[in-house]
Amino acid sequence: MARGRHRLPPDTFSLPVEEIRAGAYSDKYFVRTRDVLQADRRSPNVLMQVFCKACAILCGVDEAIAILKLASDDWPAVAVRALYDGDRVEPFETVMTIEGPYDAFAHLETLYLGVLARGTRIATQTRAVVDAAAPKDVFFFPARHDHYAVQAGDGYAARVAGAAAVSTDVQGAWWGGRGIGTVPHAAIAAYGGDTALAGAKFAEHLPESVQLVVLVDFENDSVKTALEVARALGPRLYGVRLDTSGTLVDASVIPAMGQFDPRGVNPQLVHNVRHALDDAGFDWVRIVASGGFGVDKIRSFEESGVPVDAYGVGSSLVANRGGFDFTADIVLTDGKPSAKVGRIHRPNPRLEEVP
Repeated sequence: MARGRHRLPPDTFSLPVEEIRAGAYSDKYFVRTRDVLQADRRSPNVLMQVFCKACAILCGVDEAIAILKLASDDWPAVAVRALYDGDRVEPFETVMTIEGPYDAFAHLETLYLGVLARGTRIATQTRAVVDAAAPKDVFFFPARHDHYAVQAGDGYAARVAGAAAVSTDVQGAWWGGRGIGTVPHAAIAAYGGDTALAGAKFAEHLPESVQLVVLVDFENDSVKTALEVARALGPRLYGVRLDTSGTLVDASVIPAMGQFDPRGVNPQLVHNVRHALDDAGFDWVRIVASGGFGVDKIRSFEESGVPVDAYGVGSSLVANRGGFDFTADIVLTDGKPSAKVGRIHRPNPRLEEVP
């Protein structure tokens, strides 16, 4: 009996249905298998079992269901049971079963496994970062590190995993979110390298509802620039973002060199900016840290009590570290065991029927 948990409707995904049905996105051997079965008038009833070999935060289920609903040759004859996006799963746990005439959905395996793998990878890696940063926010900023076509699914997976915000509107499209951002280096350059002026122009021309966060590393003197921006924008300034390159040493850190790795955004830099803002009366200004942050660096910052208010995380969330691929096996054919050696039928009482 379904518990009534929410699934995204199939039309959310804007699938190229006719191309999928034709097999354009499928490994050729699956398309040929369907074609041979249909030409031979053989339509075995099978139970297909889908699993991942790693502990993971599951995502991509709703899109996989949409693929099956919209692009199978006979959806009414197919029965799907599945977990939900956001469920935590164990290695080899069955996350979905598909039962019905195999020739009706043989051509879809490449697609539903692919969306599960992608969504689960992004969700699992994002959840790890969210957990490391908790209760502080994590902003999902990897759009520039991958093809634009994956943004909607990635943004949804990040949302499922607990990311507080995304950077593009498309990343928020499936769940009604909108992109957020900072006053970027390009805008600062367009105003002659004057960060405070660029921030003031954003404040002048953007609505009050936009929370202004300004990058302050353009001149590699984040303390000086943060104070200039705070004085120029006053209460309109929501936060400053530290994004010093991992190949540079910020000017404020140089006097303390010799005690730690001084490159990039490091704890000393954050403390320097926080103390300067507080001493000048700008204690409400938040600090967002970005540039090279992943689970280990965030955990280190949090364990040391570094005064970061939020983390912007990019490339580490979309990197393919392996382990989140999915496998589909036929385990029953016409009601009889038919799994290949090494695989068995693994019923999962957590699965719910998909209407």
